[in-house]
Amino acid sequence: MRAVIVAEPGGPEVLSIGEVPDPTPGSDEVIVQVAAAGLNRADLLQRQGNYPPPPGASDIIGMECSGTVVETGDQVAGWSVGDQVCALLAGGGYAEKVAVPVGQLMAVPAGVDLVDAAALPEVACTVWSMVFGAHAGRLVPGERLLVHGGSSGIGTMAIQLAKHRGAQVFTTAGSAAKLDFCRELGADVTINYRDEDFVERVADKTDGAGVDVILDNMGASYLPRNLAALATGGRLVVLGMQGGVKGELNLGALLTKRATVHAAGLRARPPAMKAEIVAEAQNAVWPLIESGQVRPVIDSVYPLEQAGDAHRAMDASNHIGKILLRV
Repeated sequence: MRAVIVAEPGGPEVLSIGEVPDPTPGSDEVIVQVAAAGLNRADLLQRQGNYPPPPGASDIIGMECSGTVVETGDQVAGWSVGDQVCALLAGGGYAEKVAVPVGQLMAVPAGVDLVDAAALPEVACTVWSMVFGAHAGRLVPGERLLVHGGSSGIGTMAIQLAKHRGAQVFTTAGSAAKLDFCRELGADVTINYRDEDFVERVADKTDGAGVDVILDNMGASYLPRNLAALATGGRLVVLGMQGGVKGELNLGALLTKRATVHAAGLRARPPAMKAEIVAEAQNAVWPLIESGQVRPVIDSVYPLEQAGDAHRAMDASNHIGKILLRV
């Protein structure tokens, strides 16, 4: 089968199309004929040699896909050849076929195009588990959420779900067009991080109380300011390291606020935990998508052969929503 090959760690130019063996299903896996794969920041890190796949996972890039089941393992129940699905992956999405554990499969929501469905697994599972989950954000109606990078795939889903569930939503982005789009999705307070201090804006809009949950894609560079923007009892959920990996944390301030810091990430979790998250996300989010209250936001779709161009587009950070590869 065709797949995107990484010749050596480096920039987008190291990506090319090559022939690799077809995957074979384990007893509790299906083979999906891939229609599209979603891009994630982790894909860029893997291309650079900085984020290897978990042990036993495919070394082909790609953490989510959509497609059609074409083969099933001998212990698979509930899924059949011909089913249209989308899936959370540990790797392997940038290819014509991929093996998927049944616990990481989701039916394509009614009314969503098969290619567009590739935009859903990572954002739905990450946002549901990290923003609303009992072990991380625990956001409830009436609380305040700050989403950094609100125009990203994760950000656009977080804004919609939080607004639907009765939260006040703050978000940062780097252009007027991105902030306008965030407001269209439901953001109450939008902050241009290039010329505004989000800590000051949060303090002004909350009478100094702060926000209850922060979903952060920056990491080290935002750590002290995120803590300053948190309310007492606030929860900081870190899901990205675009601003570096090493930061300084004032433990005194953390203790004073009784705040917590959570590290997000789905890829390396045990299969049983992934299956639980997938099931919860599908139960909670799919009805909202099927009713039109929440939607996947897709910036652009590139053919598989232009994976390098798709990575360049993500590197440039001018996109709004998800970038997809059509296989």
